[in-house]
Amino acid sequence: MGTILEVKDLTKQFYKNKKLFTAVDHISFQLQQGECLGIVGESGCGKSTTVKMLTHLLQPDGGEIFLDGTEIQYLKGKALKKLYTEIQMVFQTPQDSFDPRRTLGDGIMESMKNQGISGKQARERMQQLLKQVELPLELADRYPNQVSGGQCQRAAIARALAIEPKILVCDEATSALDVTVQAQIVDLLKRLQKEMNLSILLICHDLALVQHLCDRVIVMYQGKIMEEGDPDTIINFPKNDYTKMLVEAAMLGQ
Repeated sequence: MGTILEVKDLTKQFYKNKKLFTAVDHISFQLQQGECLGIVGESGCGKSTTVKMLTHLLQPDGGEIFLDGTEIQYLKGKALKKLYTEIQMVFQTPQDSFDPRRTLGDGIMESMKNQGISGKQARERMQQLLKQVELPLELADRYPNQVSGGQCQRAAIARALAIEPKILVCDEATSALDVTVQAQIVDLLKRLQKEMNLSILLICHDLALVQHLCDRVIVMYQGKIMEEGDPDTIINFPKNDYTKMLVEAAMLGQ
C-alpha cells in the first residue's frame, strides 16, 4: 500500500470566551493508499477542525502535513490549486454544496472544465460518473432541489471523483440521510474504494457505520487521539474510558 497522507504533531488553537482553547492537540496519524480511516468522537472533539487543516480551510498553529511525502500546509498559488485536485470533500448536506441555479450535471462538470477538459469530454465523463454512482443519466438535467437527499449525495460523490483525487474526505456525509439511504451510500463508498483503490478519510460519530466501512479508526476527545486500531477491536475491546463510553452510548442508541 504505502502512506499517502501523514500528519505529525498537528495543533490548532482558538480564542473562546477570551481564553485560549486547544481544538486539536498535537495529533499524529497516517492514511494508507486504498485505506478507509475513520475519525470518531462527539461534537467538538476536533474532527472537523482537523479536516479543515488538511484541506487548507484552516492554517495549523503547529505540526506538519505530508501528502505523498510532500509538505502541504504552507502551499500557495498553483501548488495549492493542485492540492485541491488530490483531496476532495463530500459534505454533510449535499444540497448546500451545489449551486441551486445550476443543474447537477453542470456542477459535476465544473471542476473538469476548470482543469481545461473540453465540454464534450467533460459531459462524457460526467455521464460515466453518474453510472458509477448508480444514478440515472436524466438526473444530470435536474437541479439540487429536484432530487432526494440520497440522490444529491451520490451526485456530490460523483463531482468529488470527477478530477480523480487521491483522497476523498467525507465529513459526516451520511448523517443528514435516513438510515436506509445511509446504508446505500456506505455500500457505494465501499465499492468505489475497492474499484478505484481510493483512500477515504471518514469523519463520523456513528460507530456502526465506521465498523462497516473503515479499515482503521481513530477516537478523538478534547482535541487528542484517545485510541487507534481496527474497528472491531476498538468497539469490542475498548481500552480507553472515553471509547468505552462512546461504545456504550452507541449500544443504547440501537
